Amino acid sequence: MIADVRLAVGLVVLAAITVAVLTYGHIPLRGAVLRASGRAVVQLAVVAAALRGAFAYPPAAAGVVAVMFTVAVGTASRRMTGHPRALRAVTLSCAAGSLVVVGLVVGAPILQRDVRNLVAVAGIVIGGCMTAATLTGRRLADGLHRRRDEIEAWLSLGATPRQAVRDVARSAVVEALVPALDQTRTVGLVTLPGAFVGALLGGANATEAARFQVTVLVGLLCAQALTSVVLATLLGAPAQLPEPAN
Repeated sequence: MIADVRLAVGLVVLAAITVAVLTYGHIPLRGAVLRASGRAVVQLAVVAAALRGAFAYPPAAAGVVAVMFTVAVGTASRRMTGHPRALRAVTLSCAAGSLVVVGLVVGAPILQRDVRNLVAVAGIVIGGCMTAATLTGRRLADGLHRRRDEIEAWLSLGATPRQAVRDVARSAVVEALVPALDQTRTVGLVTLPGAFVGALLGGANATEAARFQVTVLVGLLCAQALTSVVLATLLGAPAQLPEPAN
């Protein structure tokens, strides 16, 4: 009970500091921060209950993973207002990244094949695919706006839409992968990632935790690279360029 009270007070204080900082900077995200924090509390409580059921009845884990994937695809596709058929492209790209990596890590298996590893790895990888898809799509849309004249020049010289947009798509993929690359480069030196800390708290020794974390990090790079490249390929030959910004 005391731990729950401490947690509640701590979360309120952290949220209050965040809102105060945003208010000082005149950043219009205070409501979004509070809504996101509230959703996180509710969703994690529900997920904790669902995972207890999944661990007790392993076939239910497939449903948990399916919900993760559906929410990730929906979240990323909603961020891509500048792309028609974004939902289909995001679904295919996230499926490519997550199926390959989760299949190898848990199915091969690189890690022990059990329900806990399946849910843990799937959650991390699907979340990474969602982030990569969002960043790639948004960078691509921004590039299409900013470099519209350049793209039109290539088209006027006889280039296909894919050829004309190729450099923009490549830049979008590079930018989308920067956070994952930085995280992997600095692991252990700047941060101790959540998977490593979680494994330690779960009773694993430092070597086992490091083995799990490096598998996750390299798997994330693979999943995000697959997601970004597939998405850039699917969206990188637009039939019509976005309208120029006013």
